[in-house]
Formats: sequence, structure tokens, C-alpha cells
Amino acid sequence: MNFPNLIVANGEKPTHPEVVRLLQQARHIICCDGAVRHLKSLGIQPTAIVGDGDSLLPEDQLEYAALYTPDASTEYNDLTKAFNLCQKLGLDDIAVVGACGLREDHTLANLSLLVKHARQFHAVMYTNYGIFTPIFHTTEFLSRKGQQVSIFSFTPATPLTFHGLRYPVRERCFREFWEGSLNEAEGECFTIELHSSGEILVYQTFENKENQL
Repeated sequence: MNFPNLIVANGEKPTHPEVVRLLQQARHIICCDGAVRHLKSLGIQPTAIVGDGDSLLPEDQLEYAALYTPDASTEYNDLTKAFNLCQKLGLDDIAVVGACGLREDHTLANLSLLVKHARQFHAVMYTNYGIFTPIFHTTEFLSRKGQQVSIFSFTPATPLTFHGLRYPVRERCFREFWEGSLNEAEGECFTIELHSSGEILVYQTFENKENQL
């Protein structure tokens, strides 16, 4: 899947070939200030940089001065500031990269922000290990046999049915995040059926389980 617009957060450096390909082919790259070092190491130029500047080295502040949009607000983290800039620029179909890894509190906050902003921006999140996709209605996913799949419900009252996964579920509500984790695709597609409105986060790994050992 291709996403023309990317947000690069200041987490783990993007290294997976699929994530690097997205960066190389992106039309617009909105970079959280501390993530500039990731792009520099990959030889990729951002479209814009946003943040309070606390993570920018002095030499980077000079080099990227024309691209930098300062935002010193303490009410929002840098990922929210990046989404706000995307809104101002009229960007959607966004893939977020570099938002997981390193500090776990940032990872949890960024995943919740992904779900919050996904409706408006049609946003997903790529890590070095897989893809997080928020959904709000019944959705079919392309997959492959053996792909690891986890489903996290942000709306515990929403009944879910799984089609095409190793461990089937029928009209079940998931009140804890762990309950829908560690499933497996049986073939080339699977479907997560929502029986009422809800906010669901679906994770698919790049590698099959046997290749992760």
C-alpha cells in the first residue's frame, strides 16, 4: 500500500525496507523535530519540520531553518503538532512512521493519537515490525497465511466477529487489550466485522511467526 504523505516521529529509526520505501517515495514528509536525524541518516529531505525545537541540534536548526514551523505549545505532543500541520496543509492519506520503540509511554500515547486522528486523515502507522490500521466499520484486510494479527478495541461495548483468522470470534466484546491479541491469518484475506459503531486498532506483522523466532 502506498501513502503519499508521511509523518516521521521521534521514536525508533525506520529501518524495515517497506518503511524506507515509503519514505523514499513520499510526496510530503512532515517531520517531528527530533526525528530529523533519522531522515538525515537515510539521505531523505523533509517537507516540513514541526515541534518546540528542544530536540533539534544547533546545526540542524540552521540547516533546516526554512522548513521549521515552531510550536512551543505544551498542551500537545509533537505527533499532534504534526497532524495539526497536515490539516493546515490539506494533507490526508497519511502513514506515521518512527512513532513506536524507545520510550513505551510515547508509544502508547502515539497509538491512541493514531486512533483519534485516523477518521480525518485516513491514517495508519508503520513500525519496523508491522502495520497498525484503525477501523470504524466492518473491514476486509489483505494478508497471507501465517501472518500474525492482533485486534485492540478502544470501544469495549462494540461486539466483534473475526472471519479468516485462526482463532474465530463471534459477536464478542473485548474489554481488555490483550483479549484480541496474538491471532493468525489463515489465508490471503480476513475480515473484522463490527456489529455497532466502534474504534478498533488492527495490527499485522511484516513477518510470519516462524520468521520472527
